[in-house]
Amino acid sequence: MNYNFKKANIKDIPEIWAILQSAILRRKKDGSNQWQDGYPNLEVVKKDIENGYGYLLKEGRTIIGYCAIVINYEPEYDKIEGKWLTNSDFVVIHRIAISENYLGQGLSKTILEFVEDFAKNRTIFSIKVDTNHDNFAMLKIFEKTGYAFCGIVHFRGSPRRAYEKVLE
Repeated sequence: MNYNFKKANIKDIPEIWAILQSAILRRKKDGSNQWQDGYPNLEVVKKDIENGYGYLLKEGRTIIGYCAIVINYEPEYDKIEGKWLTNSDFVVIHRIAISENYLGQGLSKTILEFVEDFAKNRTIFSIKVDTNHDNFAMLKIFEKTGYAFCGIVHFRGSPRRAYEKVLE
């Protein structure tokens, strides 16, 4: 397949929000507590785009995935219960979500690969992520793609498993 990865803009919000709403429902159906507290929400998506953090995975003109990419900023990561592998510049990935119609095709992994290229193109060699302890699909993806478990971080009062991948 021919996928591309590009910065989101305001006109993309309805499609992004539809993808995230499906992902929120999917997390609930899977019995996960992740994303069941009103986050993420439409305001978060708007802020992602306003800040230049929102990115799309597209197949042709169709938006099939979304994530937020932040460089060198995640205050909760400073309070890790554990230890990061590096202390240099890093890219943070938040809110990875795939369209319901494209599930099971390894596209979360595709997003991670695009983010690795994004980081390397900016001479950044660390990617940090986190997810809920009960998001088994994402945990498996992180472990299969070379992310190392580094400890626990907390978001909105909930512990999250934190991972880092050092790029070559």
